[in-house]
Amino acid sequence: MPHDALPPDPFEGDPEDPSLTLGEPDHDHPPMDDDERAELVSDLSDLAVYQALLEHRGVRGVVVDCGECEEPHYHDWALLRASLEQLLADGRMRPHEPAFDPDPGSYVSWEYCRGYADGVTATESAR
Repeated sequence: MPHDALPPDPFEGDPEDPSLTLGEPDHDHPPMDDDERAELVSDLSDLAVYQALLEHRGVRGVVVDCGECEEPHYHDWALLRASLEQLLADGRMRPHEPAFDPDPGSYVSWEYCRGYADGVTATESAR
């Protein structure tokens, strides 16, 4: 699966990689079940629709309120797609750099995307 939107690991293959001191990644999470996998595939499909509908209107991606740090996280379309594809392939997401100085007005919530798509669908169905 392509991870083009994710930055390359600058320490890949480096025996002096500082992350080696952190030990093995936490793999204590249970494997993804069929329902979780289907939901993730559905999210990827929805993401493609949302991007097609909103990108040309100036929306750069999705904002997610983080429950851990209580800060909004801004995800460009390509980065979010790459993260979801990685979750589907590996069962976990690799850490990534946050958006640099994002314009909050250029990002919308997942719920906004869903509502916008529903509105477009309803309008098209009414014609």
